[in-house]
Amino acid sequence: MTDNDLVLDFFHRYSRALLARDEKAVAAMYAVPALILFPGQSVVVSDAKQTEEFFAGAWGQYDGVEDTSTDITVVAETAHSIWADVTWHHGNGATERLMYQLIDTGSRWKIATLTPLGP
Repeated sequence: MTDNDLVLDFFHRYSRALLARDEKAVAAMYAVPALILFPGQSVVVSDAKQTEEFFAGAWGQYDGVEDTSTDITVVAETAHSIWADVTWHHGNGATERLMYQLIDTGSRWKIATLTPLGP
């Protein structure tokens, strides 16, 4: 599988978990530790339960979203990391643009760093 195929497959699985509102499946796609960099706030994730609880409390922001698509650009890659600029186009008209660093954990690729980008 090429890196591009790997990234497409990863975000296809990630979007399915998000649309299913399955916080356990979403949390399983994040590395521990991970770093979430929101504007003005950095969150160090030291336990998968943190990610589960975050998404369990955030599903309301996706009310009405039943489908989503992505524009993905791989901006850098090494043997152990891939940086992907992902724009999400949600069925309700909303868009989100985020930079993900995926890392090879030995068994699966997971999100290690996440930060929002401008539109």
